[in-house]
Amino acid sequence: MAEGLRKAKKLNFTEVEVETLVGSVAAAVPTLRDMERLLIPGFFKTENQTEMNSDIITAFLPKTKHSNFSQPINFTIQHKKKSEAGLVTCVYWEGKDQTAVKVDATTGEEAEASRWSVNGCWVAYSDENYTICSCSHLSTFALILQIGEPPPEDPFLEWLNRVCVTIGLFFFALAIVTFLLCSWNAKINNTARLHLCISLASSHFLMLWMDRYVDNKVACKVMAGVLHFLILASFSWMLLEALQLFLLVRRLSKVQVIQRDGLSTPVLYLIGYGAPFVILGVSAAVFSDGYGATDSQVCWLSTERSFNWALTGPVVALLGMNLVLFCATLVCLRPTLASMKSDVSQSKDTRLIVFKILAQSVILGCTWVLGLYQANLFFQVLFILLNSQQGTFFFIVHCLLNKEVRGEYIKWLSCSFGKSGNAGTAKDFHSGSSNMDATEEQENK
Repeated sequence: MAEGLRKAKKLNFTEVEVETLVGSVAAAVPTLRDMERLLIPGFFKTENQTEMNSDIITAFLPKTKHSNFSQPINFTIQHKKKSEAGLVTCVYWEGKDQTAVKVDATTGEEAEASRWSVNGCWVAYSDENYTICSCSHLSTFALILQIGEPPPEDPFLEWLNRVCVTIGLFFFALAIVTFLLCSWNAKINNTARLHLCISLASSHFLMLWMDRYVDNKVACKVMAGVLHFLILASFSWMLLEALQLFLLVRRLSKVQVIQRDGLSTPVLYLIGYGAPFVILGVSAAVFSDGYGATDSQVCWLSTERSFNWALTGPVVALLGMNLVLFCATLVCLRPTLASMKSDVSQSKDTRLIVFKILAQSVILGCTWVLGLYQANLFFQVLFILLNSQQGTFFFIVHCLLNKEVRGEYIKWLSCSFGKSGNAGTAKDFHSGSSNMDATEEQENK
């Protein structure tokens, strides 16, 4: 200890008033630079990860050897960095000259006596900038930040997540190809549906790699920013899809001639990608260090300065607007369904619209809520299964349950295998689907 003090540089060697419960006394409090190289936080016995979160200071009373007091003394120690995560501990250096030689009761071996100790010291107050320590004696003090070890990644969950996400990406790809290649009716606009698929598929793909670039600061920031943008874009296109469905249902019983309904394509692009880009730009300008490696060793948004609300806030707002549109759509459908009781086929088609609205709201909206409940294995597995299969559900609801798409699939299969019988079936099916009523044709929008 003495040798370390000789090597260390002493700064701010001043006399200060040390506060006690019975008054104030003058004490010398030098700050020791580079002492953390010798008195490392590893000398503090704990199962958690530790790091020094302050300078090392020594407090003593000039011209006296008295160092123990009947009443505690308060020290205000500044943090080296903001400590929002972790436990700040007030410690003092307990040297061999302060304690008797300790013997381990189980092994009989001499235990290490020099260490950081909390005996006689405790935290009176702490915030992100400083900590007030109360101690019953004078010594060499410091703040040690204890960071809990992150739970090890469950290999089963990691394997399940990669398998399920791969399956979901396959069906996302099928849906994207379907929307791009199917010969849609000119009155039908699939822009929102297509870009919703693209945004979701891209975000799911990048999430498989969000822990691979933690050591590369620039690449990690870029990946976190791109993921932020894609998730915001997914919810924006989800809202636009819900808006398109609402506009369809609102005009369902009023429009006599089928017409291209909803927002124009440029407006959809402006809202779908423009709004997330603005949120991303403002977030990066306000706190660019919010993007990067997190304590969980993934490239994502930091919780420092509540930066994670740059995603949580817009997502909550978009989900709220989706819920409002869903309720408004159901209200608009009630008189339509009541007037169609006599027309069985038309009523069936309209009920299919209700099912698709409900399915899309649950699949694309509610599955994200499960991410807030990861307390046990059941919810972790449930979240992986449902969230990773958004592509599968999306393909089933918007492709397999769509008459025109099924007709196109049959044509593709008949052309691929060259079977005339199947080609005839496809022709008949496509002919039947072309005679669908206004409700079914507008539903494909």
